[in-house]
Amino acid sequence: MCAEEGASLQRGMNYRLKGKNTVILMSLRPNAPYADRVEENGKVLIYEGHDVARSLSKNPKMENQPREVNGKLTQNGLFQAAVARYKDGAQPELVRVYEKVRDGIWTYNGIFKLVECWNEESEKRDVFKFRLEVTDEQISWQAQDLEHNRIIPASVKITVWRRDKAACVICQSKDNLHFDHIIPFSKGGSSLIAENIQVLCARHNLSKRDKIE
Repeated sequence: MCAEEGASLQRGMNYRLKGKNTVILMSLRPNAPYADRVEENGKVLIYEGHDVARSLSKNPKMENQPREVNGKLTQNGLFQAAVARYKDGAQPELVRVYEKVRDGIWTYNGIFKLVECWNEESEKRDVFKFRLEVTDEQISWQAQDLEHNRIIPASVKITVWRRDKAACVICQSKDNLHFDHIIPFSKGGSSLIAENIQVLCARHNLSKRDKIE
């Protein structure tokens, strides 16, 4: 993940990381620090904004999530501003999404459009919520960008990861791995069962595309 983005990812929200990609890290695991969730059969991600930095607060979970600090937009504010530009007619911000499925294991969930932002009350404080919608657009940021049209549940990913021994099922490579639909989602394949998901390296995933093998 860090090698692909060319940066050490130290935070969950990264607007225009090094002036390039916008990246978020999500988690659906129990006791995750933020309440992320997926909706509409994995086509929509509701992502929670981030708390005030621990260096600025003794108890960040007791404070409203900030839009700005000392007159400078936080990541929450930068994402909110991107939504405002989209609503004014600009192209939506395209966001690369990674999900934590186990300690030390992150998977690429694809590219999503950032389309909505709002505040809601959570445990007597205000938090940011962002709506991201999956896109099938072909993005030319990097050669290994792939089509993604639905989030595969973390429980399925863990089962497949163990079954395929954390390696490409074709060449046994352990580098730049992706979860692939054996029968493509666009052709009726399910994201919800491990039998339809396999681990492929980026090279073999790109060569397969939406073919049924």
